[in-house]
Amino acid sequence: MSYPQQGQAQPYQQQPQYGGQQAPVPAQQHAPAAAAAGYNMKRRNPVGAWLGLPIITFGIYGLVWFFKVHAELFNYDRRVGDAATNALLSMIFGFVTLGIWPLIMYVKLGGRIAQAQRAAGLQPSCSGGIGFLLGILGFGVLYYQIQLNKIVDRYGDTQPGQQVSLAA
Repeated sequence: MSYPQQGQAQPYQQQPQYGGQQAPVPAQQHAPAAAAAGYNMKRRNPVGAWLGLPIITFGIYGLVWFFKVHAELFNYDRRVGDAATNALLSMIFGFVTLGIWPLIMYVKLGGRIAQAQRAAGLQPSCSGGIGFLLGILGFGVLYYQIQLNKIVDRYGDTQPGQQVSLAA
């Protein structure tokens, strides 16, 4: 199968639409599989994310951190779903479920971080259970940010937002 060169017309197939009309639809092409890649995350000071900024912002930074971490994990490895909005909404409206759903999302964050550690080629050391227990004691953000920084440190001086390769 030959691939069209730049500037050449793409082949089209006709597919019927509702009402008997037909519209051109691009033919599906099989591109060679690309190596997995994502975007590096931001390295944060664990104590600042855990204690400093939440105190200064009267707790608002905790929600910001939770959203940003989920968004960065998705941008880092698109093979996992985007849970940033769901995570934030679960924290804001968690009272509807008597606080159970935010706890579930907090534990799931540990699994997402462990998956990102695997994608970085590291031995996963993050545990949702430990994060949950430390979260009850008030140290969950500190623990999770230390685990996230291990992934960032894996890529050395690579700036946040730059593309990095992922393990299979």
